Amino acid sequence: MTPARLAARRHIFRCLHAPTPRPQLRHLTNESSPKTRLEQEALNYTRARERAVAADLHNVSLHRAEAIRRAKLIRRRNWLALGAALSMIAPMILVKMWDLPPPEDKEKQETNEPKNRGVIDMIKPKPTQTDSPRAAIDGFQGKKVVIAAGDKIIAAPASSENPTASDVDTIELVPTGTSYVPYFPKTINLPTSTGPEAVESEAEYTLLGLGIRKVSFLRVQVYVVGLYVRTSSLHSLQNQLINTVNPTASALIPGEKDELRKALLDPEKSTQVWESILSRTGSDAVDMAFRVVPVRGTDFKHLQDGWMRGIASRTDEVRRKQADLVRQQAAEKKQISLPKPVEEGEFSDESFGLAMKDFKGLFQGRGKAPKGSVIILTRSKEGTLNAMYQGVVKTNKGEKMGEFAKLGEVKDERVSRLVWLLYLGGQNVSSEDARKNIVDGCIGIVERPVGTVEGMVQ
Repeated sequence: MTPARLAARRHIFRCLHAPTPRPQLRHLTNESSPKTRLEQEALNYTRARERAVAADLHNVSLHRAEAIRRAKLIRRRNWLALGAALSMIAPMILVKMWDLPPPEDKEKQETNEPKNRGVIDMIKPKPTQTDSPRAAIDGFQGKKVVIAAGDKIIAAPASSENPTASDVDTIELVPTGTSYVPYFPKTINLPTSTGPEAVESEAEYTLLGLGIRKVSFLRVQVYVVGLYVRTSSLHSLQNQLINTVNPTASALIPGEKDELRKALLDPEKSTQVWESILSRTGSDAVDMAFRVVPVRGTDFKHLQDGWMRGIASRTDEVRRKQADLVRQQAAEKKQISLPKPVEEGEFSDESFGLAMKDFKGLFQGRGKAPKGSVIILTRSKEGTLNAMYQGVVKTNKGEKMGEFAKLGEVKDERVSRLVWLLYLGGQNVSSEDARKNIVDGCIGIVERPVGTVEGMVQ
């Protein structure tokens, strides 16, 4: 074909948007159409076999891709776990390997440090010290905190110079173990009424032990609680604790002290020991008080719910034991008598319900209990529970403690006994740290002869 004829067949102008013509592909096969029925069946079988093989290959590809993805995720998880483990182990290794400066170098740094640190003193002032290099928090209830002779922590007036623990206007302090409420006073004075005319006066109470109340698995701190014993009743408590182990002794030897410690920490024996002490009346009874200080802002409703739940669990436990004893008595044809601590109907009568209603009413409608405020629960020799509150008052010079306000009283001794057992006896106490520290205080007073104890806190 000549070039002239080819040019005549081509388009001179072509639309740019016209679809591109697709080449026509013809299916070429060497197979000839089947001629017989057997050939047709053989061809169908062959094609079905090929489709099955293709499907199997497709499934193998999917499984392989899934295995690769899973292996990638596993490697990623392992690397993340390794990183988390190293981030926890590395600080411990650094702490172990990092050498602290020797004491002489540290003292040299303190002596070479300038007295006036400028802005640093305004941001982070040095603690007040007397003869000890230990640091202390600046204030306690409007007084400065210093460390006096004998390594005793005291709170003294800001104007006093070189105060001592024997000064009249100083307060000896005991560390609590938390920075929110760092100190508890070793002795407190609480209002009381004496004589037939109920003359108002003050009585001194000595700290026996303290601890932090924690809740939930996160161990969130709620308040610090301390058990105080009236100083004039310490000999009665001492005598009863000694008689628990050795009625003929005036003080306990090391082996007997270990026996008393085990009894006070045992779930069953601790309840029996403290119920025996709390059930005493008259001259043998012991005046005690719990001092509760919130470590963060809370309200009376929250504190009330905690005490009410604890009392309810104790009464339910007593009823359960009572039911078990009744069933045991019926099984043995009433050949046994019920033990005295678990009397039938002890917490089932109407008077106990009214007493619990009065206890609940002590804290209703009281509002907030800010951090640092003080709630006092006292138990008299007759078993009467009194509640007092000392709030925090804000002034131009800062915060100071207000006056004690009486919240009310509950005369049924069962209520105060149950509240005391929440911290002292049983399987689950409100604060295990407080119970252990109180037990240490009990061991500290029984190692001295009866009548010579001065209420030392370990």
